[in-house]
Amino acid sequence: MTSRADTFRYVGLDVEVDRLIGRYDLDGRRFREVAQFEGVGDLRDEATRAVATLWYLVAGLSYYKTGSPRRLDLGTTPVGPRGRDLLRGAIIDGLGEFAYRNDLDLIDVQLVGGVDATRVTAALDPNRVLTPFGGGIDSIVTVESLAPELDQALFVVSPTGGRFDALEAAASSTGRPVVRASRALDPSLLEGDPTFLRGHVPVTAMVTMLAAVAAVATGRGGVVMSNEHSASVPNLEWRGRGVNHQWSKSWDAEVLIGDAVAEAVGPTLHVASFLRDRSELWVARRFSELAQYHHVFRSCNRAFAQDPANRATTWCGECDKCLFINLVLAPYLPRPALRAIFGSEPLAAPAHLDQLRTLVGLGGDHKPFECVGDPDESARALHLVAAREDWIDVGHVVELAESVVPAIDGDPYATQGPSRVSAHWLR
Repeated sequence: MTSRADTFRYVGLDVEVDRLIGRYDLDGRRFREVAQFEGVGDLRDEATRAVATLWYLVAGLSYYKTGSPRRLDLGTTPVGPRGRDLLRGAIIDGLGEFAYRNDLDLIDVQLVGGVDATRVTAALDPNRVLTPFGGGIDSIVTVESLAPELDQALFVVSPTGGRFDALEAAASSTGRPVVRASRALDPSLLEGDPTFLRGHVPVTAMVTMLAAVAAVATGRGGVVMSNEHSASVPNLEWRGRGVNHQWSKSWDAEVLIGDAVAEAVGPTLHVASFLRDRSELWVARRFSELAQYHHVFRSCNRAFAQDPANRATTWCGECDKCLFINLVLAPYLPRPALRAIFGSEPLAAPAHLDQLRTLVGLGGDHKPFECVGDPDESARALHLVAAREDWIDVGHVVELAESVVPAIDGDPYATQGPSRVSAHWLR
């Protein structure tokens, strides 16, 4: 059984003109994270602080996980019932993959302390929105699909050591203004302390809350995320709960975040995913129409390594994310055009057959712990690829397509499930 620490404490949040400093304690060991903003003005008003507190709560999980104690003390942090719900959901489900890999059950975590928060009314313009931008097909499709009447800026998070070239190239291609933040994690997280428990944290939830801070500070009434319907599908079931690598992109997380933000600053700030009721295939088809981005977008995680020395300058062509993006774009782009984008053909490589089988639900005991679509969507994409004349010579693609039956019935491009998208965001 993994040894767990005794108590994790929220020590304090400092809000300065252009940065946030979150301070935490794990059994006497101190941690400090700094979020530095560019282009937001002064962060020190009450409404911005109220939203910053939600970031502070969720960001603390990067440090909580190192010891994963059963007691989590909020100290004097102002937090309401919906804020507590968000934090508890981020612990139990946002750290679900971490708990699974470390054989921990975080259901027993007790939240103590905290003081009642008072709602602060924020005067925000609903026609001005901020779109978190990662340089992949999802956020590009959102940027290009929002109503043109909106005043839209991008929100980009970079490491403290410099910017991601791949992301910057895609952001520049949009022609949109950029609001920025950088995260400086406590150095102890990067030093490889052997006593620390390690694993996945709900990073997208942290980025969403940073975007909400930037939105309030710049008078914007919307944070437009780019999370599809399939982000809500868990990778596996464990101890009676779904374990979802993409929990912080899921519908459940979106509702918790939206409720907590509304509790903090009222309904004038709306946080929702523009792609919530859309399939990966809908997004891929829409992206195929945006030729101006085909040679600047990047979804391979190796392009976003924290250490610049380990940062890939091209698609690696080997990882599950490269293979998945190659798969979902293949039905909509000529094969030579797809090869020119990736510099290789991950889908055509026999060495990737086992990965491909896992993506479509025929290999392994769960889909990869990666930001990829659910197996049914991947299987439908594979059928569409196998039906194209320019892929009929790739035997393993055709044979695998014949052996898998996607469970998706009807129109794969139809809307599916609920959505919280504001009507005025739509064209």
